Amino acid sequence: MLNTRSLASFALLSAVLCSATGCHVVQGPNIGLLMYPVPVSPFYQKRLEDKAWEKERYDRVPILGPMTSGGPPVALDPPSPDEVMRALERARPVQGGFPFLHEIRRDNIRMVTEPIADYVDDVRVMPLIGPVQQHHAHYKCTVYFTETQTIGWPIPHTVVDEDASEVVYIDHNHLHQVGAVDDTETSPY
Repeated sequence: MLNTRSLASFALLSAVLCSATGCHVVQGPNIGLLMYPVPVSPFYQKRLEDKAWEKERYDRVPILGPMTSGGPPVALDPPSPDEVMRALERARPVQGGFPFLHEIRRDNIRMVTEPIADYVDDVRVMPLIGPVQQHHAHYKCTVYFTETQTIGWPIPHTVVDEDASEVVYIDHNHLHQVGAVDDTETSPY
């Protein structure tokens, strides 16, 4: 009898102590292994941030007011150095190498941006916008740089190309409204 009573009191005491420690989850959903944090490489985080940055800065087409009559159509700003370097990275990637095995680096970067063409299309009607003209501006961007490749295996060596260059073509397009632009009272949108 004493053995059973002491065994029952020991089981009750251990149940009370285990429930007071906080080492197990009683409340909330049980989602298994997804409950624990998973480490993510900074490479993927930077790739998503770059994608959002490019969408915000460069992937949208602005809608401007009508062009002034009699004046030449002049495009918006030429490509920024950031836009040129992002286009160069897509054409000739440097990121994503294996550390200490194969790394590529660019130094002494110089850029030359030349306008190639600047023209305006005929008037056409686009849904939800109305009558517009599309303005095209094409640029040739030549980037001169020193490229250093560091190879770490099987034979460690470094290759330096001091006269590396790459040509990147960038197109800027935007829309100009045509006709009566201030129709906020009559517009159904």
